[in-house]
Amino acid sequence: MAPPSKNTLVKRQVLARVDGFAQRYDEWKLKAGTWFHSLDLTPDLAEDIGSRRWFRGLGTMVALGAVAVAFWPSMAPLEARSAMPQGEEIRDEFRSQMIMPLALGADSGRRMGPTADVIPLENAPERPRIDMVATLAAGDSFASMLRRAGVSATDIGRVSALIGGAMPLSEIEPGTKMDIVLGRRPEPGAARPLDALKFRARFDLELEVGRQGADPETGIGGDLALVRNIIRVDDTPLRVRGKVGSSLYRSMRASGVPASAVQDFLRALDDQIDLDREVRATDEFDIIIAYRRAATGERQAGQLLFAGLERDGKPKTQLMRWGKDGRFYEASGVGEQRRGLVAPVPGSISSSFGMRRHPILGYRRMHSGMDFRARHGTPIVAVTDGRVSSAGRAGGCGIAVRLDHGGGLSTRYCHMSRMAVRSGQEVRRGQVIGYVGSTGLSTGPHLHYEMYRNGRAINPASVDFVTRAVLSGTELIDFQRKLIELREIEPGAALEDLEPLPSEVKEPEREIEKIDLARRIN
Repeated sequence: MAPPSKNTLVKRQVLARVDGFAQRYDEWKLKAGTWFHSLDLTPDLAEDIGSRRWFRGLGTMVALGAVAVAFWPSMAPLEARSAMPQGEEIRDEFRSQMIMPLALGADSGRRMGPTADVIPLENAPERPRIDMVATLAAGDSFASMLRRAGVSATDIGRVSALIGGAMPLSEIEPGTKMDIVLGRRPEPGAARPLDALKFRARFDLELEVGRQGADPETGIGGDLALVRNIIRVDDTPLRVRGKVGSSLYRSMRASGVPASAVQDFLRALDDQIDLDREVRATDEFDIIIAYRRAATGERQAGQLLFAGLERDGKPKTQLMRWGKDGRFYEASGVGEQRRGLVAPVPGSISSSFGMRRHPILGYRRMHSGMDFRARHGTPIVAVTDGRVSSAGRAGGCGIAVRLDHGGGLSTRYCHMSRMAVRSGQEVRRGQVIGYVGSTGLSTGPHLHYEMYRNGRAINPASVDFVTRAVLSGTELIDFQRKLIELREIEPGAALEDLEPLPSEVKEPEREIEKIDLARRIN
């Protein structure tokens, strides 16, 4: 019941003021929230598209994006003091510890200061010749490679003319290694002359440039001359046979068949049979590929020539490459693709054949084709061989290409962004005929694919094409003769080394090599 003290009265006054301020702040916050809510600055942009409320929300989003861009940090590099002091003395110290090839004129390494006992030379001795190996890089030129190797401009022009007369310089494969020999300088400060250059121009040709008529004592003078060394090459194809086992691919790779040839083998057979269902583990594969053996020991594998599959000792499938197009034909001379059509684009089906509500016109109508999902610019390929009967604008179909496949069957590809063929052109199965777009009556990039039989639209999913190319006459006789020659090749015969001719045996230079050669002959 005692009266409150002064401190208690002060505390009560402070608390009353704080409570009053908190109450007023809550009221102000509630009013501000109600006001901002009435403005409706952040509506759902997925609703009422095109209304004033939607545009108000769009303006809010653009304004916030502008604020974010305005406060975007700078991408300029940060300025900082170098961690290592810079200066001539520091660079000289680092250069003294570098390692550079002496053959390229290195001037690195630490040098000691001369003393009074050192007698300076009028001319420092240098190597009489420099042997090096230069490699032609991808995108590089023959002249630039020689210039970097230290060959003079005069010798570069002469060598380029000599080699250009034997083969085009553009045909020299990137990665070709060249043995280069630079001779003694004719005078101090002059460029070293080119004494010799040797490289493998082709699998069957080696080119060698040497200097003839030079002074025997100094090695200076003389003119450059070209020598063509023809390398003997055997073109017997390589034949490999073996069991299929648990995996046809792994069995062929384990037998030594190159991976590219295995892929061609599987691709050729896949057009004829179902590899998952029709191939057994007890079957035998028979593959023949182009193969070259050089007398110098190098080997080179080429393209697939023959693909065969046998069951119980009898041929099940025999395919041989024939003609300028490189198509595979059966042993009977018939080229056949039994697996039907290829997909025009690598995408899933978004709309099938039949009645549907048109997405643009808004009423139900017949959808006389199939729609494939695909991005803008995706290549469109021909589902099988045919001829372009029309190519261009086709009303609501937009840019379209129509192919005639014979037998009353034709296909049409609509809504292209651009075409890759012209009317009257012959096309092959899998050839690019255009690119996905959204021309005509289209809601977005996709492919509308149609099929017709005798001018009437049919369901594309109900047709399985079989394209045939039949050989006849003398071409069939030549094909069968070549097939017999390939099948007479012994498996693995091409893997044996070529017997060297007497002209290809080099005389040994050391006595120990002569003794070993005599022992081998005996």
